[in-house]
Amino acid sequence: MGSARVVFVDDEPRVCSVVAKTLERADLNVLCFHNACECLSYLASESCDLLITDVRMPEKSGIDLLLEVKERLPWLPVLLVTGYGDVPLAVRAMKAGAADFIEKPLERDTFLLAVQSLLTEGSKKSALEKCSLTQTGLKVLFLLFDGKSNREIGVELHRSPRTIEVHRRHVMQKMNASNIVELLRRAVEMGLLQSNPH
Repeated sequence: MGSARVVFVDDEPRVCSVVAKTLERADLNVLCFHNACECLSYLASESCDLLITDVRMPEKSGIDLLLEVKERLPWLPVLLVTGYGDVPLAVRAMKAGAADFIEKPLERDTFLLAVQSLLTEGSKKSALEKCSLTQTGLKVLFLLFDGKSNREIGVELHRSPRTIEVHRRHVMQKMNASNIVELLRRAVEMGLLQSNPH
């Protein structure tokens, strides 16, 4: 979990201070913002591994922030925090793309467990989404790692070898690899091999 970057948004400075200390003790880099607009400005040019936001804030709510972030950075996991937890709000948050939803007051161990779980899960998901491979591209990638030739992959996916060659070229470009060894190295770095559906 160490060295991951977490952004926390809450309009109460005291809450920001407590959460920052808790996460820093867990060896995380934490950046706090007191409103959604500041957070969005930051995310326009910088990256983070997890966004945690309070739901009820003046101007833009946490759900408004969640919706905008999901449009711009669909791979970024968002954890919503609220002191007014109710079932309809939780359902709305999950439908809007929240990765998890917890109530205030934050219980330290439960909170850290949720953060750790989302960071682990997020690193796998974001790898897939950042490299933006299509489902066919992913199948071609995994079949290449199984040692299959373009012709064998074509037979398995009911495509011509020429079509497979095009997919293979796209996979190499998107993964920024010039050969199969580099491709394998990138896939390992991104955690894609753990996602192998085979």
